[in-house]
Amino acid sequence: MSTENEGNAVPPAPSAPPVPVASPPVQGPAPEGTAPTAPLPPVPHEPPAAGPAGAGQGPAHRPGPAPDGSWPPPAPPAGASAPLEQGGSPVHGDGGTGGPGTGWGASYQQPAPKPRSGRGGLVAAVLVAALVAGGLGGGLGYTLAKDRDDHGSTTVSASDGSAAQVKRAPGTIANVAAKALPSTVTIEAESSNGEGGTGTGFVFDTQGHIVTNNHVVAEAVDGGKLTATFPSGKKFDAEIVGHAQGYDVAVIKLKNAPSDLKPLALGDSDKVAVGDETIAIGAPFGLSNTVTTGIISALNRPVASSDGSSTSKASYMSALQTDASINPGNSGGPLLNASGAVIGINSAIQSTGSGGFGSGQSGSIGLGFAIPINQAKYVAQQLIKTGKPVYARIGASVSLEESGDGAKITDQGTGGAAAVESGGPADKAGLKPGDVITKLDDHVIDSGPTLIGEIWTHEPGDKVTITYKRGGQEHTVQLTLGSRVGDS
Repeated sequence: MSTENEGNAVPPAPSAPPVPVASPPVQGPAPEGTAPTAPLPPVPHEPPAAGPAGAGQGPAHRPGPAPDGSWPPPAPPAGASAPLEQGGSPVHGDGGTGGPGTGWGASYQQPAPKPRSGRGGLVAAVLVAALVAGGLGGGLGYTLAKDRDDHGSTTVSASDGSAAQVKRAPGTIANVAAKALPSTVTIEAESSNGEGGTGTGFVFDTQGHIVTNNHVVAEAVDGGKLTATFPSGKKFDAEIVGHAQGYDVAVIKLKNAPSDLKPLALGDSDKVAVGDETIAIGAPFGLSNTVTTGIISALNRPVASSDGSSTSKASYMSALQTDASINPGNSGGPLLNASGAVIGINSAIQSTGSGGFGSGQSGSIGLGFAIPINQAKYVAQQLIKTGKPVYARIGASVSLEESGDGAKITDQGTGGAAAVESGGPADKAGLKPGDVITKLDDHVIDSGPTLIGEIWTHEPGDKVTITYKRGGQEHTVQLTLGSRVGDS
């Protein structure tokens, strides 16, 4: 499923397993003008899969021009391939529509990027509408109450001091929120030309490192400005330590960081189960320090996301799906478990269409997607250590066409290179062009993008079991993942 992080629509992509007709729709394009959390386009029906649900933001992803060898290369024309280790990611645009048969790897006319005005305007419009409604309600309430005073009051007041006696036990949502909020920040990113947006982040260590999404800070990468504001109102300038386009993870560092920072405890996303309670913290539509709750509604959703810009490269994740309310602005914020430990980074949503207040911005429909914290932790540590991301790879190119049958190794790689890199992990494992990979460990693989997302949940050097078909016969082989440093 694909997502779009800055309000530009992303076409449906086969990375997500088809969803049954009765399944809830997955998000459409994200609104333009506020926080970067991305809405996802609709996804096809979901086929049965062995093991955890194949994950994705429900939405599908839009293919782009043929691969050029850079990372991740734009999606090749129909029938083409992309190097798996490079992500084979489709290029995302503003919303051009593909013709019949459009899918991963299908070409389309890239529309010129829309100029984006800062999200401040939209947030202001939303808040103004809310304030007008609140003022009207307050005025009417006062008038009605005044009239009733002539006939005697029917209200009952609580005894003095009762509020001070309220105790919130450990493990309650209020208790978890009270402990976690002081360690979250609202991030404002502004480019050198004044464009920007709002997102969220959380304290990663006592040195002042903050973890967030790559698409939250993307505007400030080249000479832009970053600020991080705590719930207390304290604001700090920040700088980008490193960012990973493919993982959609970034680390920033506070300048003149305070000495009393309290990092959020990190949980174990591998132990998360469907039905577990979740708590999301963020700045939806610019409303900082908002807390929402829900459950884990699915695991391992294959998601392909994009910020919608003409130069955007795809990000892939095998996501945690939650029904906690997540909206534009929640991006980069923590998804907590019932104990208050971070289990994921909120990154994208599936939406149905335009939102209210005349903004055209979509909001939550209960389908949110988060990057598992085990993966995000590894990426963040690499970024802090070297400033560059490290990706696991198998050294083979796979088709990005929608098939639903698996990830097929193509006959030829990007730019005329061999589809199976000589001496690479796939070559050593005996994989050949034409082989169709159907499983990675216990996870069902229905397409090339899904395979990429699953590979990137691992670290270089990990041993994985690959199940593939050759000539109608199924085979299983163990493979040791290689590595690639950097996004390009």
